[in-house]
Amino acid sequence: MATAARLASFGTTIFTEMSALAERTGAINLGQGFPDEDGPQAVLEAAVAAVRNGRNQYAPLPGVPALRHAVAEHQARFYGLELDPDTQVQVTMGATDAITAAVLGLCEPGDELIALDPSYDSYAAAAAMAGVGFVPVPLHPPGWSLDPDELAAAVTGRTRMVLVNSPHNPTGRVLSRAELEGMAAVCVERDLLAVTDEVYEHLVFEGEHVPLATLPGMAERTVTISSLGKTFSVTGWKVGWACGPAPLVAAVRAAKQFLTFAGATPFQHAGAAALRLGDEWYAAFAQELKAKRDRLCGGLAAAGLEVLRPQGTYFANADAGGDATAFCRELVTRAGVVAIPTSVFSSEPERLRPYVRFAFCKRPAVIDEAARRLAAHPRES
Repeated sequence: MATAARLASFGTTIFTEMSALAERTGAINLGQGFPDEDGPQAVLEAAVAAVRNGRNQYAPLPGVPALRHAVAEHQARFYGLELDPDTQVQVTMGATDAITAAVLGLCEPGDELIALDPSYDSYAAAAAMAGVGFVPVPLHPPGWSLDPDELAAAVTGRTRMVLVNSPHNPTGRVLSRAELEGMAAVCVERDLLAVTDEVYEHLVFEGEHVPLATLPGMAERTVTISSLGKTFSVTGWKVGWACGPAPLVAAVRAAKQFLTFAGATPFQHAGAAALRLGDEWYAAFAQELKAKRDRLCGGLAAAGLEVLRPQGTYFANADAGGDATAFCRELVTRAGVVAIPTSVFSSEPERLRPYVRFAFCKRPAVIDEAARRLAAHPRES
């Protein structure tokens, strides 16, 4: 029970509260990061074909060969990273499974891991399950900048791992090459492992996505994680992967087999088809999402909010000018829109007290209606 109680403290219970309110009231849910449209038809048809063709039993523990080969091809195609699909790619039940398995498999109780703050809530929970100290390093609004001196100062004799998310949820920040080079220098100098959560790798609107594993000295110490869900609008499929040096991937696999073993077999087969879509598809999808970002940001600004325009991901933050948690609770009944206070992703919630996260991975008509409601019901002074 002690472990359960400790893990419960990491749960962002306002997600549950806001989702229930949205369902009960018919509010527009811009709080959770899931699209309201399905992914490419060819990918959906590949999943249907896999089901019909008997791809419905356990997959091999490392993942179906077709997907492992497609992941290796993807890493070479986009980033020049050469991987052995048999020993350097592990398929997982989404990125969260991969992250948890990496922390459990690569850290010992009493170690510490460093993560950016705010951060996706499963990071701290994974550290707690592994008995690992969670050390946050802040991203500073409004630009969500990373101070390299703060990162270096966070390293102690117990630090084992740096857990990096870029493009970053919940801020939408895409870390610059210079910031990542500084991070790499710390990892090399202090002999640290890196685990990178790159699920938004193709959803970049400004800047560039630089995988940490591509920087000098990092390929041999980095586990790179991504998934199908965000890129291909199939978040319910829960298919992800971890790739990197064979010994590190073996450690991830050793933990993963006792978490979820294997699953989503037909979706793994469909994932191979998804990753092999042409460059034009990836570019068009990013442009489509960028237009949705601009649509939402314009609506938030018209409603009187100070918008922190994101460089990538599904999410835009805005300054609500006060207590964002109270603002989000009021917003459901006042305007019929659900959003999430950014502070729930932080170990220092007071630092991010004014900020609200909105998701723009929705149909244009839904975004426009949300913007109309926000403009029609401004916050009471």
